[in-house]
Amino acid sequence: MALNEARRASGLTQAGVASASGISQPRISELEAGLGRAAPLETWAILAAVVGDQLVSYLEIAPGADQPRDLEHLRRQNAVVGFAAPGGWVAAPEPALDATAGRPRSIDVALIRAPRREAVVVEIWDWFDDVGAGLRGLDVKVAALRSRLNAGATEPPELPWTVRGLYVVRATRRNRLLVRDLAALFAARFPAVSREWLAALRDSNRPMPSADGFLWSTTDGVGFTASRLRYGVRARSAGEPARRRPAGGPEPVR
Repeated sequence: MALNEARRASGLTQAGVASASGISQPRISELEAGLGRAAPLETWAILAAVVGDQLVSYLEIAPGADQPRDLEHLRRQNAVVGFAAPGGWVAAPEPALDATAGRPRSIDVALIRAPRREAVVVEIWDWFDDVGAGLRGLDVKVAALRSRLNAGATEPPELPWTVRGLYVVRATRRNRLLVRDLAALFAARFPAVSREWLAALRDSNRPMPSADGFLWSTTDGVGFTASRLRYGVRARSAGEPARRRPAGGPEPVR
């Protein structure tokens, strides 16, 4: 299924993938149908290179693979922790919000900067499945972390903690197309300037932005780029081709 979705997202047909990869179209059809358990890793690597990088996160769960299933997610958690350290942020990966629950909710990475009484709920997305549920979940986690931090305030009362949410999204072709198609929605939900978030994470003298933010994570999982979410996206009529944004953009920050 992952191969089928990645191929469709890239705009290629099975015949096109076969021509570019040297793997027969019937064999590609079998692999898309889930009949690829015995396929060598080389075959998957070739197909991944042809259709884009969406398959990388699925190669890790292939039988016999040495890497953990969540390797791509762990890479981004690791990058967030290292990137924010110069800004005075103390990182807490996977803190549970409700340890009494049978399946406790957790934050991908919580960043705490006590001198400024600032905290960030960093949610990392390798693959969007339910955008609405993810956005609602971010609000719940921000509120829960704020409540926990303020509950620990000493007497006399200290300044309340400010807690924001930050999406870090893997910059795959599929994710970029989805965010582009829902640009107004994402811009409304994450109105902060991405470059201000990058600066605040790296510089202990820069305050946290006053609104939630959105950053792209490079496909290798070690750097970040600013997003360019915009409100002014005109809805296109049925049958009208989508307008692609100009290629390029800011260089990744590592």
